[in-house]
Amino acid sequence: MLRAFPLNHVIITLALAGLGACSAPTASAPGEEYYNCREVYEPVRGRIMDRHGELLVALQAHYTLTLPHLPQLDTVAFNQLMGWPEGALQARVFAARLPAGPPPRYPLLVADSTGAMPPDTAKPKPAPPRVQRWPIELALTKPEADSLRRHAREWPGLVVRRQRARTYLTNVAAPVLGYQPANAQQFLYLAQKLERGRYYRLRNSGVEGYYNNLLAGHRGAYHPRTDGHGKVHGRWAADTVFRQGQDLHLSIDAGLQAYAERLLGERRGYLVALDPTTGEILACVSAPSYAPATLTDPSRSAERRALLRDDENRPLLNRPAVQANPPGSVFKLVNAAVALQLGAIKADTSFACDQSLINCVHPHPRARNLTMALKYSCNPYFYQVLRAVVEPRPDSAATAADTVLARHAHLAAWRRQVKSFGLDTLLGVDIAREQPGFLPTPAYYDKARRTKYWSFASIYSLSIGQGEINLTGLQTANVLATVANRGWYITPHFVRAVGQSGQPLPRFTQKHRTLVDSVNFAALVPGMVAAMQRGGTAELASLADVGITVAGKTGTVQNDEGDDHATFGGFAPATKPRIVVAVYLENAGFGGLSAAPCAALIMEKYLRGKIAPRRKKWEYWLRCGDLTGHFR
Repeated sequence: MLRAFPLNHVIITLALAGLGACSAPTASAPGEEYYNCREVYEPVRGRIMDRHGELLVALQAHYTLTLPHLPQLDTVAFNQLMGWPEGALQARVFAARLPAGPPPRYPLLVADSTGAMPPDTAKPKPAPPRVQRWPIELALTKPEADSLRRHAREWPGLVVRRQRARTYLTNVAAPVLGYQPANAQQFLYLAQKLERGRYYRLRNSGVEGYYNNLLAGHRGAYHPRTDGHGKVHGRWAADTVFRQGQDLHLSIDAGLQAYAERLLGERRGYLVALDPTTGEILACVSAPSYAPATLTDPSRSAERRALLRDDENRPLLNRPAVQANPPGSVFKLVNAAVALQLGAIKADTSFACDQSLINCVHPHPRARNLTMALKYSCNPYFYQVLRAVVEPRPDSAATAADTVLARHAHLAAWRRQVKSFGLDTLLGVDIAREQPGFLPTPAYYDKARRTKYWSFASIYSLSIGQGEINLTGLQTANVLATVANRGWYITPHFVRAVGQSGQPLPRFTQKHRTLVDSVNFAALVPGMVAAMQRGGTAELASLADVGITVAGKTGTVQNDEGDDHATFGGFAPATKPRIVVAVYLENAGFGGLSAAPCAALIMEKYLRGKIAPRRKKWEYWLRCGDLTGHFR
């Protein structure tokens, strides 16, 4: 342990990334003096880049202006010096005064250009309640800081500081990038005061938090014992290994992410795009979105407060990871694959569109096989598919108890197959607060129905992806990736490589196989392709004109409290998929008119790098949200 020592015996060592000091000399032999030195190496936090090397987050020089308590400033002259418009200083001070404890006794006093105080400020008015204590820090640009330093004598009491701080170089992917909790204390404090922390699960600090140990590195300490000539004579204490902060290379395509965020605009919903062959997430949008720096920038307190108080849109909710919803008719793909695997149906099985069982909102011919059923998304067809899985076959010798046991066993078998898709469990995505979703069990229905003698008619909503079943956006995208890969998936992930290795983490290279054979997944694809063709539920989102065959499935989730929610999941090209897209838009109505076109634009942008002129107008319509009238 270091102790106090005379100045004439101090040796200061500057070593690469660290500072060191040596203690007073000790005599180990006659005429010899040794110094116990300590050299500390501070790591630099790693950068975050997108899949193409575009810098998203890094340490950069920041400049802050500290305003002391009760500054009596000539605000007109100050704004002129800084090149700010009239009233800019007052506005920035007001924005920076977030709730943080008791208010100051007096407000900011503002002088005119002559230095005289206005008459109405001779007696200071009480300040607004619960505002930031002085001093207040305002962010400056480098030219602004340089200008103020050159005129420092004219503005005594104002302090300009330069420090390296975490800087966001992009305005997209806020939930993915996250934040360092140490840099977001004002935001977290405000969330606690407004009782929004638990509601929004705000400890979702993105990859910044998930990979904090790798990004931060490890401070090292070197403990040499040296003589008066600087020669090292062993160690006086154990050294601590130094490790530089590692860079993160994300799988996110920053350009595609920005495009997707523009498409969703102020809508409520999510979009997840990933590469099914690698599990790399290409874009992950939670809408409405916000700029990543909003939660850590000291000058954006008003924006933070607005985000926390927006209970209608809930922009701080990371929807793809933490919000689990009924997936709608997209889930018919899973039910069909499981029914094929369990032998309940065959690819050529035909069912009548019997609307006495359940409504079918798409007028269409009889579904003579699974392909036609998927093309038209026939609700009665899939009602009968799941009934064939769950309901016991008629047996005159079976008792009521036998029927109950058989129904429970069949539902458990269905659930076991479905769970192998990565549902009702954490996928292991590299982001905090991921939710597992929910698949009901026989025991759940026994309790919910208050009897074990429940019938299929009381759980039929599972057949169309509604009722008690809930999936997150990441899970829905992963289901589509599983279909695209004909039965296997790699855990979706945001980090493509760490450091200079260029290699993903080992757990993101492992294939997870479902309990469904690949041949049964292959049987789904013709129906998904047909859904994108003439007469299909997603025909308006076809990309056939640019040579891209899309396989997709629309969905519409019933909503008793307003307009229905629109969903879509698909992949392209259909034969050798390179991208999977899952979209969920709240209160957007039919999935074929909103979610499907949105996904198609993302696929085209990723595969071609541009959008065909005939579809450029879709971008505006989707942002406006008035889709139905345009597409009909």
